[in-house]
Amino acid sequence: MGNHEHESCPACGKKTMRTEEQKKKLLNRLNRIEGQVRGVKKMVENDAYCNDVLMQSAAIAAAVDAFNREMLRAHVHSCVLRDIRAGKDEVADELIDTIERLMR
Repeated sequence: MGNHEHESCPACGKKTMRTEEQKKKLLNRLNRIEGQVRGVKKMVENDAYCNDVLMQSAAIAAAVDAFNREMLRAHVHSCVLRDIRAGKDEVADELIDTIERLMR
């Protein structure tokens, strides 16, 4: 997912501009995850067997992990490389913090 541009963002100071294709791909993934969560909610409401709920919950966790890997890949190939090339070495610490959080 290359060619990201940053603009000023009042909340965090950064913003990543994505192509329509990139947005569509990410939003489709998130919509599937949202549907999975709604399905598990309905399972709980309908007193589904615990193991069945747990298996669906594990599938959601795997889908979120896949989303995070895709976002991390895009971030490294665009934002991180750009900032390092611009001499903003502090982005390395930000990346390490992000990876540590993802690994918890």
